[in-house]
Amino acid sequence: MTIKLGVPSKGRLMEKTFDWFGSRGITLARTGSDREYAAAVDGLDGVELVLLSAGEIPRELAAGRIHLGVTGSDLVREKLGAWQEKVSELALMGFGHADLVIAVPKCWVDVSTLDDLDAVAASFRAHHGFRLRIATKYHRLIRDHLRDHGVADYQLVDSQGATEGTVKNETAEAVADITSTGETLRANHLKILSGGPVHRSQATLFKSRRAAWSEADRATLKKLTKVLELDT
Repeated sequence: MTIKLGVPSKGRLMEKTFDWFGSRGITLARTGSDREYAAAVDGLDGVELVLLSAGEIPRELAAGRIHLGVTGSDLVREKLGAWQEKVSELALMGFGHADLVIAVPKCWVDVSTLDDLDAVAASFRAHHGFRLRIATKYHRLIRDHLRDHGVADYQLVDSQGATEGTVKNETAEAVADITSTGETLRANHLKILSGGPVHRSQATLFKSRRAAWSEADRATLKKLTKVLELDT
């Protein structure tokens, strides 16, 4: 039996994941061209490497089709309802840092907190006849966050790319997006609301609670966590 480890299939997240495991004595590598998804693990028997997009990994973990997976903590929380019932965190990996934030136009001088946003949203609806629009691809996280802070008069507008440009394009009044430095938001004349981010994300090694774990698999996991020097 083997345990399946899902890691991002390309880009900086894949390279950093390979480096993270490599620095701990386990070599992960692609074995084909960039268009192939063949991969290999060296340093521990019983582990199969599966290359997936970062967005697919939460789904595969929740379905139990992979045993372990590396992806952003924001993606797990966004894509999986009651995520802690489906996966557990084995290690915060220390890279892929980004904050999920809510940002509004800089010209909204009286809006700097969620309470301010709530007040503006109510007056916006009264004046325009429809709810203030927030563009985002993080519907679950933003909806839960705004509910917890008492913000009600808004609607989420789906945005899968160039979210920062939606205010300029007049398809939204505010945005909620992942940022590392805030530069793109500032370049689009947006400011981040105070009070801290909705979620501080980073690459995380997750364990599936839904996968079939045989005794041999559990023994392999124990060896893996020992090699990686993880507390479990």
